[in-house]
Amino acid sequence: MKESVLKDKSFKFAVRIVNLYKYLCDEKKEFVLSKQILRSGTSVGAMVREAEHSESKADFVHKMAIAQKEINETLYWLELLNATEYLSVDMFNSLNNDAIEIIKMLTSSIKTAKQSLTSNH
Repeated sequence: MKESVLKDKSFKFAVRIVNLYKYLCDEKKEFVLSKQILRSGTSVGAMVREAEHSESKADFVHKMAIAQKEINETLYWLELLNATEYLSVDMFNSLNNDAIEIIKMLTSSIKTAKQSLTSNH
């Protein structure tokens, strides 16, 4: 159940990141940072999808940990775009809140999976 919520949220976040990328390129004429956030922000959902069909619990943890690193990187790019005034405060707060919610869900999912790994040995 939790993974499907995470899958949905990470996909919707990726859509928001694609739209942010288009906005940054079209409206702000920003082409470097926008590519960085596009890559990291969309890879989160891709890794969650990969984890869905992982080969083992350890593989699941590994893929979710990559997703966790990617969302953390995305938070960095959001903070940088905000600090350099490419984003309005409202845009930043909205995207940042979504990213924080996703990182919390990933952390919880990884912790639960690791606990089940250690309890099986």
